[in-house]
Amino acid sequence: MFINQGRDELRRYYVEAWEKAQAGQPMEPLERIIADAIRLHPEYHKLFEAGGEDLLDKDYLPESGEMNPFLHLSLHVAIHEQLTAGRPRGLREYYQDLAAKLGEPHAAEHRLMDCLAETLWRAQRDGIEPSETDYLDCIQKALK
Repeated sequence: MFINQGRDELRRYYVEAWEKAQAGQPMEPLERIIADAIRLHPEYHKLFEAGGEDLLDKDYLPESGEMNPFLHLSLHVAIHEQLTAGRPRGLREYYQDLAAKLGEPHAAEHRLMDCLAETLWRAQRDGIEPSETDYLDCIQKALK
């Protein structure tokens, strides 16, 4: 679904997934994953319910202290996909350990997301492929 999608199309897909979920309409599997991620973030509900071009066109700038809800939710989707696929190897076990340690699966996802975002950022900065080893090392540190 996401291959060759531009920013606006991707964002529109998220908004439409939320609208379908709220209306109880049939949804594709990816739309359900997205809606579930949004459901876990009540701070984004008004934003998605408002929808509109403002939401789709907005630049979320870290230097302004803004969190990009689409980036955040996309990291949740990525973690879900990784856990479903069992890749990288060992991730499920780390996730289960983190969820047990933190007492909350959503909090465990956030720890994984921090490591995933850092791994992706470093790879992009250095112009290399993301390292599964570095990703898993980061998660191991989060377990301590």
